[in-house]
Amino acid sequence: MLTVFGTIALDTTRTPGATVERILGGAATFAALSASYYVRTRIVGVVGNDFPPPYKKLLSKRLDTLGIMSRIDAKSFHYDSSFDFDLIHRTTNATELNAVLGFQPRIPDKYIDSEFIYLANNDPVQNMKILDLFSAPKLTICDTIDYWIVNKKQHVIDMMKKTDGVIINEQEARLLCNDNNLLRCGKILVSFGPEFVVIKKGENGAVLFHESEIYPIAGFPTEIIKDPTGAGDSFAGAFIGYLAKTRKRTARILKMAVMHGNIMGSFAIEDFGVNRLLKLNRKKILERYSKYSDMLRL
Repeated sequence: MLTVFGTIALDTTRTPGATVERILGGAATFAALSASYYVRTRIVGVVGNDFPPPYKKLLSKRLDTLGIMSRIDAKSFHYDSSFDFDLIHRTTNATELNAVLGFQPRIPDKYIDSEFIYLANNDPVQNMKILDLFSAPKLTICDTIDYWIVNKKQHVIDMMKKTDGVIINEQEARLLCNDNNLLRCGKILVSFGPEFVVIKKGENGAVLFHESEIYPIAGFPTEIIKDPTGAGDSFAGAFIGYLAKTRKRTARILKMAVMHGNIMGSFAIEDFGVNRLLKLNRKKILERYSKYSDMLRL
C-alpha cells in the first residue's frame, strides 16, 4: 500500500553527550519504520558492501524489504553530523553519497501498484525517475535537504511540481525560496503545484498550508532528547502513514496527520538512530496522541 524511497544510511552522530558511529539511519529508514505503525510499508533504496546484515534483518522484521538493492562496488550512504549543546542546531560534517551516486532506481513488480508513495530526501532526479515506475499512485509526497537544494535546486522544484504534497523543514524552506519569512515560503512552495505543504519547525511543531489556509500546530513537548537526527523523517513517515490509513485528505485529516507526525518525531529523538522506533507499539503511540490532543484542546 505504501512505498518509501530514499536513503538507507550509516549515520555518525555527534552530540555533547555522546558520539555514535555508523548506526542504522537514513531518511527512508526513519520514514518507513515510522509509517509501519499505521500501514504495511515497503522500502526502496540502495546499500553498499559495508551494510551490516543485522541491520537488514532489523528492517525485515517491520518492513517489506524486497526493494532494498545492494551494490558490491560501493559503500553505503554515510551522513556525519554534529549537534550543538541545545540539540537544535546541526552542522553537517560529511555527506558521502557512495552507493547513491549513479544509482538507477528500480522497483519490484509487486510494488508497481502502490497507492501511496513517499519520496524521502534523496537525489531529486532519482526520485522523479522512480515516481514514473508506479502505475497510478493516489498520493505522492516528497521531502528534500539542503544538500540537494544547493546542488540541484531546479530539480528539487521540478520534483515538487510532480507531487501532491511537500514536507520540508524551516531552514530548507528558507534556502529553497530565498526568503526568511515562513508564511511567504509556504505560499511559494504551494505555487509550485502541490495540494499541501508542511513546514517542520522542530520542537516548535509544524505549519500546514492547504487550500489557501494556514494551520500552525504546536509540537509535542518531551524531556528526553538524545538524537534529533531522524525526527523530521519520522514525522513524514507518520504523516503519510496516517493519510494512507484513513484514505482521506480533508483539512481536519491533514491536521491530525501533522499531529501524528509530531508524535512520532517526539519518540524518535528519545534515543540514537532508529532504536526508539524499534521499541514502540500502537498503545504507546495512542496514549501519547491522547495526551497531545488534550494539550491542544482549548
